Amino acid sequence: MTITRRHAESAAKLALVLTAAASLAACQSRPKPQGPVAPTPSGPTAPDSGPTGPSTPGPVTSGVIPGSQADLAQSAGDRVFFDLDQYNLRSDATQTLDAQAQWLQRYRNAQVRVEGNADERGTREYNLALGARRASAVREYLASQGVSPSRMSTISYGKDRPIAGGSDEESHQQNRNAHTAIVSGQ
Repeated sequence: MTITRRHAESAAKLALVLTAAASLAACQSRPKPQGPVAPTPSGPTAPDSGPTGPSTPGPVTSGVIPGSQADLAQSAGDRVFFDLDQYNLRSDATQTLDAQAQWLQRYRNAQVRVEGNADERGTREYNLALGARRASAVREYLASQGVSPSRMSTISYGKDRPIAGGSDEESHQQNRNAHTAIVSGQ
């Protein structure tokens, strides 16, 4: 059987493709195991009887991604509350905002939007203005704590985005807030 030049070129191309495929398969990374890996027993004895003593599990993680909205909420709190018809910051709000400022200093790429909210009482226009003053109060406080104003924007939702659905005082208290939301840089 004679091999023609055309067949030889085809065979060479096929060999090249197979070599490339084999190289890619060899370079393919395998996923790393999640969490601690259980020790493998090395014989009939118990795994804890070796010279290193008992194994200890790795650290437990909360599953919260550092720099995320959930991290902000868990680490510092992402919402502060206001008294009826007020936009001045309460002492509990300044404590939360101090922690937010520290968090924002740690995550310098995070851009935030401060969202001002009000309860259902009052006109739509009044609550939009009140929500804007609440958002501005938070932004100004964070700026006074060293957070660059260029990293923060504000918006007022007035009474349009309640977090509590009732019409009782407890719901009203929950809905009078300013929420710090991460918009980019997570």
